[in-house]
Amino acid sequence: MNRFLVVMPTYNERENIERIVTEVLSQDDRIDMLIVDDNSPDGTGEIADRFASENKRINVLHRAGKLGLGSAYVSGFYWALERGYELIFEMDADFSHKPEYLPEFIRVAKEYDLVLGSRYIKGGGVKNWPFKRWALSYFANLYVRMVTGLPVHDATGGFKCFRREALGSLDLSQVKSDGYAFQIELSYKLWRKGFRLKEIPIIFEDRLLGESKISRGIIKEAFFLVWKLRFGRMPDTEREKRATGSG
Repeated sequence: MNRFLVVMPTYNERENIERIVTEVLSQDDRIDMLIVDDNSPDGTGEIADRFASENKRINVLHRAGKLGLGSAYVSGFYWALERGYELIFEMDADFSHKPEYLPEFIRVAKEYDLVLGSRYIKGGGVKNWPFKRWALSYFANLYVRMVTGLPVHDATGGFKCFRREALGSLDLSQVKSDGYAFQIELSYKLWRKGFRLKEIPIIFEDRLLGESKISRGIIKEAFFLVWKLRFGRMPDTEREKRATGSG
């Protein structure tokens, strides 16, 4: 039976971790979890270890400190690929990504290589956001689409499902971005390689417990990354290679 893995980075999520683990695992018996904890001072990692000792579907990867969301996912992706998981998910621990959407991701991933949870297509949306934050996010995604040509409406979202063939095609050692930039970079590179992308609508609800991890540095990194992707891109689809005479 195919196995699926939810990679879930954590930092100070003790208020959410028990309930999110329970709800994720209840969605499908084929789902396992990898909690990537960045040495949370609030003891999230220790709580996760206890769950893992009681349930073989739960795994924990401990890191030395707060090393960034992007590198947490890369560590989790390596772990998943080495163990042969068919579908690999990105998902937040704070319930802004609802576990009940997981079955729809699994269904759509039968035909697509990367499935993205989208706030900005019909049926999607956000809750508990002030207008300024919504506007920043919405127009940032419009900016990404205009600069890069990436044909998705929500390139900065972090609720995703990769088929292993797609994720395994990336040189993860070369992915150095974090936060929003990380999300944009992976989707863009897979699109340029000719993989099939599909958005599904989700309602994103801002966290009710714990603190947001967003910083100005994360926003600034994403702003400049899109230009690097546009002007630094290599002809990496077979059609482009033939067109340029490099293949």
